[in-house]
Amino acid sequence: MSALAAKPDRVLVVVLRRLGDVLLTTPLLRSLRRGLPGASIDVLVFAGTEGMLAGNPDIDHVIAMPQRSSPVQALALVRRLWRRYDLAITTQTGDRPTFLAWLAGRRRIGLAPDAGQGGWWKRRALHRAVAGEPEGHRVVELLRIASALGLAPQPELVPPTAPSSGEAPARGRYAVLHANPMFRYKRWTDAGWRGLARALAERGLQVIATGGPDPAERTYLDGLWNEMPRVERVDGKLGWPELTALLRGAAVYVGTDTSMTHLAAAAGCPTVALYGPVSPQRIGPWPVGGLGEMWAAAGTIQRRGNVWVVQNPLPCLPCEKLGCEGHLDSHAQCLDELGVRQVLVAVDQALGGVAPGGVASARTSTGQ
Repeated sequence: MSALAAKPDRVLVVVLRRLGDVLLTTPLLRSLRRGLPGASIDVLVFAGTEGMLAGNPDIDHVIAMPQRSSPVQALALVRRLWRRYDLAITTQTGDRPTFLAWLAGRRRIGLAPDAGQGGWWKRRALHRAVAGEPEGHRVVELLRIASALGLAPQPELVPPTAPSSGEAPARGRYAVLHANPMFRYKRWTDAGWRGLARALAERGLQVIATGGPDPAERTYLDGLWNEMPRVERVDGKLGWPELTALLRGAAVYVGTDTSMTHLAAAAGCPTVALYGPVSPQRIGPWPVGGLGEMWAAAGTIQRRGNVWVVQNPLPCLPCEKLGCEGHLDSHAQCLDELGVRQVLVAVDQALGGVAPGGVASARTSTGQ
């Protein structure tokens, strides 16, 4: 199926991943909406990630399923999906998303592993198996599905939005900091965050700290920010659409490898992303307008559009491991030794030292 023989009336896209991955799927959804303007487009996601699709004009319905379904819940989902769609698309090569696409769609297309990698049944389950790009960016990989359907790829992230409820609260010039990623091995140091917050305040910016409502995260943020009276905390207070609005008004955003960083890039905010063990090559922030040049696996400061990726290029970077100890709560030497001075070089560029959109890539070496 190099292209659609007949335009489908009902389309299901299966996206069983985390929040940032759901956001990175929105260019595919936009490609479907632009290429199939009359179709109804539904998205199947894990419960808890549907907020990243709030207000998305390219979809009609979101179906949220538990990550761990009971037998009763699984049976209800089977009944709801069974051959309901003219076309089902799986954006992953895993067993569950492939099975659900097979279950739901009279025609199926999506990512699948090579037959030699144990994926023979998945390729049989799909009418068209699209080869992934393990060395390329996730957005580029997903847009291969649009191309396989004969649709023009639309490389534009669509952040969550809410209906306007009047003017946003008036603020001065401000920076947004997001210090806590989902996993410890992606976290920068407390001293680094506090030093950055002080430097931003010295530059005349109000500092706003974001975070999630999880009690463990709030406890970490209490310890980080409670001794910093000039930091305004909004952790746990804003939904994803409100965070989009906050980011769109920010002079700069700084965060680690997390969904908030992807959202900041999508919102058009000057975004400084701190990367540690994981390479940005595969799933680095996607700037407004797309990537004219892919992220390098390692560097000191790389710039693409409205995004700056900052790394501490130790010889082992990127190791693609769960930190130095190989588990989710591990430390990462590359982030432990990342100095505030280097981060501030990128921040100052983002604040106006380099005109937006003018340079595809910039690398700067700084002392620690």
